[in-house]
Amino acid sequence: MGTAGVIVDPGDMAAYLREPREAFFGRAPCVVKPRSAREVASVLALCNEAGVGVVPQGGNTGLVGGQTPDESGAQIVLSLQKLDKIREIDPASDTMTVEAGAILANVQAAAEAVGRYFPLSLAAEGSCTIGGNLATNAGGVHVIAYGATRDLALGLEVALADGRLLSGLSKLRKDNTGYDLAHLFIGSEGTLGIITAATLKLFPLPRSRATAFVGLADPRAALKLLTLAKARAGSALVAFELIPRIGVEFTTRHIAGVRDPLAGAHGWYVLMELASPAESGVEDQLTELLGEAMEQGIAEDAALAATLEQRAGLWKLRETMPEAQKPEGVSIKHDVSVPLESIPDFLAEASALVAVHAPGARPTPFGHMGDGNIHYNISQPEGADRVVFLARREEINALVHGLVTKYAGSVSAEHGIGALKRDLLRKVKDPVALELMRAIKSALDPKGILNPGKLL
Repeated sequence: MGTAGVIVDPGDMAAYLREPREAFFGRAPCVVKPRSAREVASVLALCNEAGVGVVPQGGNTGLVGGQTPDESGAQIVLSLQKLDKIREIDPASDTMTVEAGAILANVQAAAEAVGRYFPLSLAAEGSCTIGGNLATNAGGVHVIAYGATRDLALGLEVALADGRLLSGLSKLRKDNTGYDLAHLFIGSEGTLGIITAATLKLFPLPRSRATAFVGLADPRAALKLLTLAKARAGSALVAFELIPRIGVEFTTRHIAGVRDPLAGAHGWYVLMELASPAESGVEDQLTELLGEAMEQGIAEDAALAATLEQRAGLWKLRETMPEAQKPEGVSIKHDVSVPLESIPDFLAEASALVAVHAPGARPTPFGHMGDGNIHYNISQPEGADRVVFLARREEINALVHGLVTKYAGSVSAEHGIGALKRDLLRKVKDPVALELMRAIKSALDPKGILNPGKLL
């Protein structure tokens, strides 16, 4: 790899050995930074021969410890940061081929430069990478319209544990020639192979947007609004985010420049957005939709963004909610999903459980209601001891995840399993599914060198 490709100084390695929330950290003999897919494959071949574990890492923005080595000091970190090229953009086929270390915001900008749109959008898009997005099947705010990362990939290039390189960078929308290997690696969190490049789908560039902040009585009204929005706006509905009143209070209290868009207080809110490749029309469409929602008694009040600055302000309110929780003390957080029709009952029952088992704790559930993904965060009681509250994490997790299972939901909607939920997965996943997953892992990584201890 050369001296520039291997980091051994403890100080220089430190940033690669811990994740953003400081919940997971480890040790490593070195951090390796290959410059090409062939170098990635060569590193894997060498590590496979020696039986050395390899922890792949993109932008190090993951929240479940999937990108962090353990404390043994026996696993190397393989950073994909230098594989950051945009290899090709093909507007005719609406595809682009990018390397795994390409930062998501740069991929979005490259698509926009040729009049196309790559719709994956996350709070961490300025630092997360395409390889990490694919490895975790990242979601974000536009899943309701475009699907998760899995739905945005046509083909992959993957380095396998034994050093072989799978070349599957296809632009084809139809290809019935056997197993869909690309989808096998997407969401596998680097445990089956290391994604080095991907061919991604592009879409027409939206030329008009309309964004509204809607006040509602409760989540059941939000569900009615979602149903109405789908019926009236169809594919133009690109975001539908649920926000509780306490979330608005937190952000307006702690985040500079954020204000309450509505004059009165409401129990719940929805941030919704329509978009179209046409230069106009969505503003009137959203205005009519909200008028109908008011007439039906679904919405209590609404504010439409009249400028780009106002739109940015609405999104800042939503996207800074996790940051705004920090000054309120520690939080116990959950990334879960339930069927859409179950969201109101799930939220009500979860809040009741918290009130009984953790009096004074403040549920702050928010997230992507349009696709059923709720970040069920619980802030500590005001003035409570942080350590005492966090000591109940496992107990409270069991309550929330038990409720998720009751409603046939998922304990990991978009953040992945990593190390955080590995033991939980064994409790909630179908045993036959787990057996198949282990069989696939054994076939592709018989020595177990790929991201050891993660997911399975």
